[in-house]
Amino acid sequence: MRTMLVLLLALLSGCASVADAGRLADVQVLNRTTGQPMETYRHQGRLYIAGNPGDRYAIALRNASAGRVLAVVSVDGVNAVTGETAAARQSGYVLSPWSSAEIRGWRKSLDDVAAFYFTALPDSYAARTGRPDNVGVIGVALFRERAVPRAELELKADLARRPAAAAPPASGSAGEGDAGALARGKQAREERLGTGHGERIADATRYTEFQRAGERPDQVVTLHYDSRANLVARGIIPPYAVLPQPQAFPGGFVADPYN
Repeated sequence: MRTMLVLLLALLSGCASVADAGRLADVQVLNRTTGQPMETYRHQGRLYIAGNPGDRYAIALRNASAGRVLAVVSVDGVNAVTGETAAARQSGYVLSPWSSAEIRGWRKSLDDVAAFYFTALPDSYAARTGRPDNVGVIGVALFRERAVPRAELELKADLARRPAAAAPPASGSAGEGDAGALARGKQAREERLGTGHGERIADATRYTEFQRAGERPDQVVTLHYDSRANLVARGIIPPYAVLPQPQAFPGGFVADPYN
């Protein structure tokens, strides 16, 4: 199948990855407003992050294997490349062995994306396209590449020498089931946080071919998100900041007062 290949792979050094997510690839969310990785909270078997309305963010991927990996990226239940209601069988990004990339927005063309940013649910891209039911979750389905037998490689090499018409890019139409999602979404709580469709960012890619080793993902990473206030109200994160504890004997001699 035809998929997208990331051309500009920004190395991610010194950033902690999501716990237990490194079997095939590491996944984390970066706050582009602060430049820092976002802290994850584990609650009842799920991972959560606290977003701040207006902050831009990126989904950081690191291929932890020696082979190419396909990453199908879903934000609020929407495929970040095609705009379809997300399914694991759809198009995504291909990462070279040991490489890293930042997915910073909704794919608009081979040259740019519309920035991801945290916003109120009604302003989210999913809600504005009639699909608010799955707002508040980021998912990445990861696939290994199928090993191609030598005979097949030789056949493909021979076919490559023959002229062929370029295949058109896949369309980004939504599924037929979106009407039901629109009706159900009218009951969604407006105070929840979602992901908006922001300003255009230059982000060049090109098409490549990728054959999955299997129909099912080899790894799925799921991150739930909402505002800090909502996560505190739900008991997912503590309502206070972790502060340094005072020490009875910090050492040293008595200093003069500052004033």
